[in-house]
Amino acid sequence: MKNSIKIDPFGFREYDARWLYPDDINLEGVTNLGKGLGTQVISHTNRKNPRIIVGHDYRSYSEEIKTALKKGLISTGCYVEDIGLSLSPMVYFAQFNLESDAVAMVTASHNENGWTGVKMGITKGLTHAPEEMEELKDITINKKFIEGKGNEKKISNFQNIYKEDLIKKNKIDKKIKAVVACGNGTAGVFAPEILRGIGCEVIELDCNLDYAFPKYNPNPEDLEMLHAISKCVIDNHADIGFGFDGDGDRVGVIDNKGNEIYSDKIGLLIARNLSNTHKNSKFVVDVKSTGLYSTDEVLKTNLCKTLYWKTGHSHIKRKVNQEQALAGFEKSGHFFFNQPLGYGYDDGINSAIQVCHLLNMNEKKISEIINELPVTFQSPTMAPFCKDNEKYQVVDDIIKKIQDLKENKIKIDGQEILHVLTVNGIRFTFKDGSWGLIRASSNKPSLVVVTESATSVERKRKIFEFIDNLLQETGKIGKYDQKID
Repeated sequence: MKNSIKIDPFGFREYDARWLYPDDINLEGVTNLGKGLGTQVISHTNRKNPRIIVGHDYRSYSEEIKTALKKGLISTGCYVEDIGLSLSPMVYFAQFNLESDAVAMVTASHNENGWTGVKMGITKGLTHAPEEMEELKDITINKKFIEGKGNEKKISNFQNIYKEDLIKKNKIDKKIKAVVACGNGTAGVFAPEILRGIGCEVIELDCNLDYAFPKYNPNPEDLEMLHAISKCVIDNHADIGFGFDGDGDRVGVIDNKGNEIYSDKIGLLIARNLSNTHKNSKFVVDVKSTGLYSTDEVLKTNLCKTLYWKTGHSHIKRKVNQEQALAGFEKSGHFFFNQPLGYGYDDGINSAIQVCHLLNMNEKKISEIINELPVTFQSPTMAPFCKDNEKYQVVDDIIKKIQDLKENKIKIDGQEILHVLTVNGIRFTFKDGSWGLIRASSNKPSLVVVTESATSVERKRKIFEFIDNLLQETGKIGKYDQKID
C-alpha cells in the first residue's frame, strides 16, 4: 500500500535508534520519527521553534534518511540547521558552537550496511537516556505529534570550524608517525587532516570514502580491521596506529610493534597521565573495562577514584556529567573528556589526540608505556546472536544463576565468585582479579560477552567456557560474531 508507514518499535533502543532500512523502517516511518523528535524537543525546551543541528554519515542512503527526518522535524515547528556530511562528534560540537537546542545525527555507526539510525540529544554534550528513548517511542508510535511551522537552513563549511577547533589547541612538538585507518567510513574526511594539523606524520589506510565498506566494517573492535592496521604499522615502522569507526566517535589503537591495545587500557594510560596534573579526579569506565582501574597504584597515589558503570556512550556520558568526572572510558573505544579537556562527549579524533599528547610528553615508545601496566589476558568483545525480544530475559535468568553460584560458594575453574556487579547485566569477579561479563547489547539483537584473567590465557578461556555453557543451556543463543581461540 502506497505511503504506508513502517517503523519497527524495537528500533527504539536504550539510547539511540537503529533499524534495517528499508526492511524495518521506511521513509514515511523516518518522517514520523522526525515528528516524534520535534515534538519531544519542543516539549522539553518549551520553545515553539527550537533550533536542531542535523548531520549525516557517508552511507548510500543516509541523505535520503536525513531528508525524511528533516521533513518531520520541520512539520512540528523546528528550525533545522543542516551541517551536511558529519561525524557524530562534529554534530555534538556544533550544538555548543552554534548554541542550538538539540541535535540529530543520521548514522548507524559501525553497524553493517543496511542499517540506519539516529543519535539525538537535547542537553548539550549528552545524548538520549533510556527514559527519553521510551518517551520518544511513545510519541512516535502513537502519533502524539505537535503541528507547527518550521524551516531549514544549510550551514556551509562547518567541517573546517570543527577541524580547526581540534587543531589549534592540540599542537605537538614530536613528529609522531601515525597510521590512520578509517575503514572507508566518514572519518576519512576528518582524521588524517586533523592529525596532520596537530603535527603528526600520517599514513592513510582506507581513508577514501566508499559506502560499500569493501574491506570490513569501520569498527575498531573488529579483528579484521585491527589486523590490517597492525600490518600497516609494521610495514611503515610507525609509532602508533589509530582505527576510527563509521561515525568517528570511537578509536582503536595499535602499538608500534603491531599489537592491539584494548581501549580500556589506553584509557588507563591516559587516566594515569592526567592524574599527575589533576589529582583527586574521578574517572568513569564501563563494565566491559579492565579491572586494573580499581587496583592501579598511580591512580591511588594521585587520590583518584574510578567508578564502573553501564556500557553505552549515553550512559557513560551522563555519569561523567553527573559525577563531574574528569574523563570516562569505554572498552569499545568511546572516550569522554570533560572540562578543561573537552565538552564531555565522545570524539574518537580527540581521543587519538590525547594518546598523541601521551607520546609527546614521554620519551618511551607506546609499547614500553603499555608494558608498565600489569599484564592481564583479555578477550575481545564477543556478541552471540539473541533476539531483541528475548535478550533481556536471558540475561536476567543468567544473573540469577550466577548469584546462586556465588551464594552457594560453587567454584568455577577452582575459584569462588567474590563479587558481582549488576548495574548492566552481570560482571562477576574472582579473588585473583579475573572476571566475566554477560549483558544485553543496546543496539543489536545480541548479547555481549567479555572475560579477563589476571593470571593466564587458559583462565580467560575457562571463564569464557563457563559463560558459553550457561548461554547454550538457554537454547536462545545463535552464532557469535567472533570468539576467542
